[in-house]
Amino acid sequence: MLVLKNKGTSLHRRSERSSLVRFLALYITLVMLLLLLLGMLHYKSQEELMFSNQRTLLASYANDQYKAIQELHKEYYPEERTYPRSSHFRSAIHDLSGIEVFSLMKHKPRHFGRDIYRIEDSIHFLKSLDENYYLGAKYLFIEVDEDFTWKDNVIQDIMIYGTLTLLVLAIFGFFFLSIFLRPMRDSITLLDDFIKDTTHELNTPISAILANVEMMDKSVMGQKNQRKLARINIAAKTVSHLYQDLTYLTLSHHRKSKDEWIDLKQLIQDRVEYFNILAGSKKITFELDLKESALFIDAVKIARVLDNLISNAIKYNKRHGTIYIVLRKQYLLVRDTGIGIESKQVNEIFERYTRFNASEGGFGIGLNIVKSIIIEYDLKINVESILDQGTTIRVDFLKGTLDGE
Repeated sequence: MLVLKNKGTSLHRRSERSSLVRFLALYITLVMLLLLLLGMLHYKSQEELMFSNQRTLLASYANDQYKAIQELHKEYYPEERTYPRSSHFRSAIHDLSGIEVFSLMKHKPRHFGRDIYRIEDSIHFLKSLDENYYLGAKYLFIEVDEDFTWKDNVIQDIMIYGTLTLLVLAIFGFFFLSIFLRPMRDSITLLDDFIKDTTHELNTPISAILANVEMMDKSVMGQKNQRKLARINIAAKTVSHLYQDLTYLTLSHHRKSKDEWIDLKQLIQDRVEYFNILAGSKKITFELDLKESALFIDAVKIARVLDNLISNAIKYNKRHGTIYIVLRKQYLLVRDTGIGIESKQVNEIFERYTRFNASEGGFGIGLNIVKSIIIEYDLKINVESILDQGTTIRVDFLKGTLDGE
C-alpha cells in the first residue's frame, strides 16, 4: 500500500533532489564512517600519549616511594615507623602472593601483569620490586586521579575538525553530483519543451473532430459506418483527454485556483458518461455506488483527478473487466479488475513519464497530475494493487466535505 500525503515539486526538480539526497546521504554516511574511524584512531593515539606521559611521571613517583620504603624498613624503632605518604599520589604494597601489606589507595589493584592501566576515575602504575622484600613488599602500586583534560581536548578537536571536513566534503559531493545530473536535467527539460510545443498544436483539430462527430446523424448510417464513427470518437476522446492533461501540466496548474463547492456525485456521473465509449471499446462496465457529497475545490482540478483515475482504470483494465466507483462523504474509491502492479512498483506510479504497459498510449503524466492536486489540497491518497487482480485507489477528503453518508 502506498500512502501519499507530503508536498512535492515538479518531476525534474523532485528527481534531481531525490538523487541528490540519496547520493549525499550515502556519501555523507561513508564520510562520517571514515571520520569516525579517524576520530577513534586519533582518540586512541592521544590516549596512548597520555599513558606514556603518565608512565614517565608515575615511574618517578614509584622510585621516590620505593626509596622511602627502603628507609622505613631500616628504621631501628618499629613502633615509630609510619608508612610514607605523598600529596601527589596514593600507594599500596603487596607481597609475592599478591596479598595486600598496606594500602592508601581508593581502588584495589586489578592487574599484577600490566605496568599502567585505568580503573574508574584513577590510573594505577605497577612497579615490581627487587628480591629484598622491604616491608615484605614485592609489588608497589601508585595511584593518581586521572586528569580528563586530554579527553575534553580530543573530543573538541574531533567535533570541530570533523564537522568542518564533513561540510567541505559535502559541498564537493553536491557540486560533482550536480555535474553528473546535468544530462538527466537536459533530457527532461527537452521533453517538457516538446510537450509544451505539441500542446499548442492539438486543440483546434481535436475540437473540430469532436464537434463534427457529435453533429453527424447516426440514424442514416449503416452499421459498418457507425462502428467507424465510434472508433473515430474513441480516438478523438483519447487525444482530447491527453490534451487536457498536457494543458493542465503546462498552463492550468500555474493559474490561481477558483475554489467552489463541487457536487461530486453529479461530476462523477458526467465523467463516467464521457468515458463510457472508451470503456465500451474494451467491453468494460462501470458499477457505481454514489452518495451525495461535495468538495470545496477548483472545478478544473477535481475534473483532472476524476478523469485520470477513470482513464487509468480503463487503460490498465482487462477486456470485459469492471470499474467500481464508490463515493462517500469522507472518500472516493476507484477500483478496477485489471493487470495490477507489482508491490515494488507501487511507489513509482505517481512519477511523471512512468508507464507500466508499453502497449498503452499516453505520456505517463496523468497520475502525476493527480498527485500534485491531492497534495495542493492536503488530501490523502492510498493505493493498493495486486498483480493480475487489479488496483484500488482511494482519495480521502480530510476536510472540505459537505453533508453525505
